[in-house]
Amino acid sequence: MEFYQKPVDEVLKSLETNEETGLSSSEASARLEKNGVNELARKKPKSMLQRFFEQFKDAMIIILLIAAVISFVMACIEEHGEFFEPILILLIVVINAIMGVVQESKAEKALEALQNMSAPKSRVIRDGKEQIIESSQLVVGEIIRLEAGDFVPADARLIKSVNLKSEESALTGESVPSEKDANQIVPDKAPLGDRTNMIYSGCSITYGTATAVVTATAMDTEMGKIASLLQGESDSQTPLQSKLAQLGKYLGFLAIGVCAIIFIVGFINDNDPMNLFMTAISLAVSAIPEGLPAIVTIVLSIGVQRLAKKNAIIRRLPAVETLGGASIICSDKTGTLTQNRMTLVRAYLDNGGVSEEIGEQNSDKVRELLSYGTLCCDGAISVEGDKVTHIGDPTETAIIYASYINGLTKDELNKKHERLAEIPFDSDRKLMTSVNMIDGKMTVIVKGAFDVMANRCVAGDIEKAREINNEMSAGALRVLAIGYKIIDTLPDEITSDTLENGLTLMGLVGMIDPPRKEAKDAVKTCLAAGIRPIMITGDHVVTASAIAKELGILGVGQRAITGTELDALDENELDAVVEEISVYARVSPENKIRIVKAWQKKGQVVAMTGDGVNDAPALKAADIGCAMGITGTDVAKGAADMTLADDNFATIVDAVREGRGIYANIKKVVGFLLGTNIGEVITVFIAMLICQVSPLLSMQLLWINLITDSLPAIALGMEPVGKDIMTKRPRPKEEGLFAHGYGVRIVLQGVMFGLLSLCAFFIGNGGFTAVEGSDALTQGRTLAFIVLALSQIVQAFNMRSERSIFKIGPFTNKMLNKAALLSVVLMVFVLFTPGVQGAFGLTYLPWHMYLIGVGLVFVPLIIMEASKAIGLISHKE
Repeated sequence: MEFYQKPVDEVLKSLETNEETGLSSSEASARLEKNGVNELARKKPKSMLQRFFEQFKDAMIIILLIAAVISFVMACIEEHGEFFEPILILLIVVINAIMGVVQESKAEKALEALQNMSAPKSRVIRDGKEQIIESSQLVVGEIIRLEAGDFVPADARLIKSVNLKSEESALTGESVPSEKDANQIVPDKAPLGDRTNMIYSGCSITYGTATAVVTATAMDTEMGKIASLLQGESDSQTPLQSKLAQLGKYLGFLAIGVCAIIFIVGFINDNDPMNLFMTAISLAVSAIPEGLPAIVTIVLSIGVQRLAKKNAIIRRLPAVETLGGASIICSDKTGTLTQNRMTLVRAYLDNGGVSEEIGEQNSDKVRELLSYGTLCCDGAISVEGDKVTHIGDPTETAIIYASYINGLTKDELNKKHERLAEIPFDSDRKLMTSVNMIDGKMTVIVKGAFDVMANRCVAGDIEKAREINNEMSAGALRVLAIGYKIIDTLPDEITSDTLENGLTLMGLVGMIDPPRKEAKDAVKTCLAAGIRPIMITGDHVVTASAIAKELGILGVGQRAITGTELDALDENELDAVVEEISVYARVSPENKIRIVKAWQKKGQVVAMTGDGVNDAPALKAADIGCAMGITGTDVAKGAADMTLADDNFATIVDAVREGRGIYANIKKVVGFLLGTNIGEVITVFIAMLICQVSPLLSMQLLWINLITDSLPAIALGMEPVGKDIMTKRPRPKEEGLFAHGYGVRIVLQGVMFGLLSLCAFFIGNGGFTAVEGSDALTQGRTLAFIVLALSQIVQAFNMRSERSIFKIGPFTNKMLNKAALLSVVLMVFVLFTPGVQGAFGLTYLPWHMYLIGVGLVFVPLIIMEASKAIGLISHKE
């Protein structure tokens, strides 16, 4: 049996402790020695060196390193070897690795935050005396004492409690503090939020006092179980990471295959092995888009900056793209879809039997009901400009705020109607009473649960009120009844028996944690974009269902179930019904992970939003976790990929839109870079087979890849997001970068670049018969270099959209205009600067060859525009 199922005396006996004297110091030391300190286990972080070397696992990087080593060896062997090339390749690789480390260097903060939530000191009974000890020294069987404001240092079974309330929203998701009662015996398998005789590590006491016995410490606590789940959830690769890794392998195999063919052909033709090695390096360099990892990182970083301006803070860079592919958003209710603030929404007056919505100009009778309710409250609100701070019990502050917006402040009411006596609320009576002077009469005001109040009222239409109470409750409202009576004098003893009877029912007030105003529109936008919102909450199923229906999350034919019902389903049963369920209530952290993984099995990209400690494991298990920035715990933020700085569910919609736009831009960048690289491979490969020489030197290829490819590619990644991008369904999780014929188009574009470059080489060389070291060969390489480099700049403009660039405006991407201009300037510098020109193996050309080159450069524009016009390239963005 669990501790919450046992009476106090059985719990004390099983833990071998005493309520009055506690543990002896020697026994406490022995238990501490046996079970360890009351701290959460730490996960050893990766060192910076480990993170650095992990960057070299990418297939493209490995091939580049091999090319650099071969180039270095060749430079050492040759009499006047050039070391600039291998140094440049290594510099590119190292810069890319450093960028990766910088992005990943933020160590996991979730477990550290969990540890920081532990109370530093605790009040215990040891050796029959009350002592203050370090919370880390607590052991099972310890007798602890707590009062309002204290953090709970360990899981504990209550021994005594007085009007006790514990703030457990971080664990359970409930927006209202849980009422606790040491004398309750809780049934088996009760959800965490229903274990009223237990208190839990990391939560806090908001009201009352308690004495309790520690039942679990460190990793055995509910908080510790969450920490274990966090450790057990490894960071999975995002779809983009997986696709780029796969792409790297394909490019690697391509480079190796092409090099093998060249070596075989070379050996058959008795080519110089040294030249074959240098050609192999050229092919490797041409096959690998060196700048791709860095450019993708830069494009994602630009997306991060855009999102930051819209209150979405990204923790893991590739998560930007993943959010764009989200097809399921599993959202916590409290504080995410709702305001995390109890709000009075309806009042019922017994006198007249009318109901009224709460607003800023309620009727005089409702204002009187609110003023009576406010007089019988101990909470308070603080108003500074537009900021309203609720202090105390949320149900009380809801009444006080409703009075405030009707022009009735608590301070003014208290001054006008002096409080003469009171009986504080307690969980046994479920009532609170105050005695105030109203209009010269001594008035007893009582507020509390309707079922309790009904038995104490002697006047009023109780049956009608019961009907209204049931109606409000069915609508997920928390209902309080307010009653009163007039007395002549205060009784000698202020007790429930002397004051809380013979009452006249004044009316009922109903309150709820209401949906955020913008959440309904955000849900509607999600549905229009083909994204399914799912509510996962620790709150009660009736409340959750009502909110979900109002927001449009719970539709016709969809279900709401509890965590207990979910536990009864095995994996196969859950997989069969998961698409029918839109609301999960009273769930545990383990439940949340099961829900996330059930959707992932269906091939969905799952985003999970949340703010509490209880959300952290599922945030980490999801494809992308979104934590709340204001109400979110550090634990949730540490486990998440993204933090919403304004706690606004609508911000997720903006983030999804940006994510989709970023993915579209990355797709353009990848297509642009691969098309140009394929063109380089074809150029080198075909020329080697025909002429036995490379039409482009590896230095020239590196220049093209790093300058005339990379600069326009970065600017291409800054293309504005399409206006209609949120009217499309999410792309399938298994959909590759090259779906819908995109890969074929890239290859055809590569063939186009290859043919243009070979044509330029043929014209400049005066045919395909080439002699190494001849002026004709240098001339052919120079014209091929000009055409390949500048035609790729033109292609960057073509890649902006699958629509004609003349329809979207050819120069509306200002960053691309600047990148293109800079690339052209740098090309002119290399082509015409003495010394630099020679270092790159270039020469001056006759003027008519420059004109031919310019003509060939604009061929891609004509071909791409024609393809778009006749429908070979259709608009699918």
